[in-house]
Amino acid sequence: MQNYFGEIAGLLTAVFWTVTSMAFESAGKKVGSLAVNLIRLVMAFFFIGIYSWIARGFFFPSDATAFQWQWLVLSGIVGFVIGDLLLFQAFVVIGARISMLVMSLAPPFAAFVGWLVLGEVLTLKNWLGMAVTLAGIVIVILKREKTEHNGSVVRKIKSGYSATGILLAVGGAMGQAAGLVLSKKGMGSYDAFSASQIRVLAGIAGFSVLFFFMKRWPRVWSALKNRPAMNRITLGAFFGPFLGVSFSLLAVQHTETGVAATLMAIVPVLIILPSVVIFKEKVNWKEVFGAVITVTGVALFFL
Repeated sequence: MQNYFGEIAGLLTAVFWTVTSMAFESAGKKVGSLAVNLIRLVMAFFFIGIYSWIARGFFFPSDATAFQWQWLVLSGIVGFVIGDLLLFQAFVVIGARISMLVMSLAPPFAAFVGWLVLGEVLTLKNWLGMAVTLAGIVIVILKREKTEHNGSVVRKIKSGYSATGILLAVGGAMGQAAGLVLSKKGMGSYDAFSASQIRVLAGIAGFSVLFFFMKRWPRVWSALKNRPAMNRITLGAFFGPFLGVSFSLLAVQHTETGVAATLMAIVPVLIILPSVVIFKEKVNWKEVFGAVITVTGVALFFL
């Protein structure tokens, strides 16, 4: 079991992200995605701090080096402020299920960033995996529609979901991919939970500056008074930036990045059943098939 610690952490990350994505979709529709982003990071900071104080004797990651702070702060800004800002708005526009399907592009994007920044080699199989992943997403997103024009039937292929929502989710995938590469570079052998806390702190600072210029603080105070939304944000914060992000760092720390990313990318399949049961979404066979193809593409890309 110890030999597969990284793989188990990757699988648990997928489960945690399934829970948190649904919780944040519901909360975001009640109080807005911006307020959800900031509140859940503040909660996560204290969740991690309490855990670290019990486990390591450090509430604050004061034992991290300047090098680790530099790269993890950058990772937090890119991953949390930019990536999650776009992703959470995608939750509101197109829902968590489709957003997390598009987020399956994060592992290929991460490898692509590694190729550009770190000079890592991409093989023919890697490129094929990226193509299969894209194909799976296209199967779900696009649909054929029949229309009548001048008495004749015209068949058009169009997106079944908001183009804005899809682009927001793609931006979220890019942010998460870049954040993962930067966090791996900065973390090294440092404690994964404390590394997450540094990233969370950077996210809080980034959103605070953003809220100051956008004058959104009243929305935060209003969100804090919304009990149903706060219950969902608390649930999402516990399973997302506390457990989910920390376990994702444990996964990349204890196994190959590609293997960890592949296991974490099964969220689009895991989220289908709760989306049907909780949100009463209608899922057809084409969407299930597309989700499976997408995950298969991610696996082919790395394994």
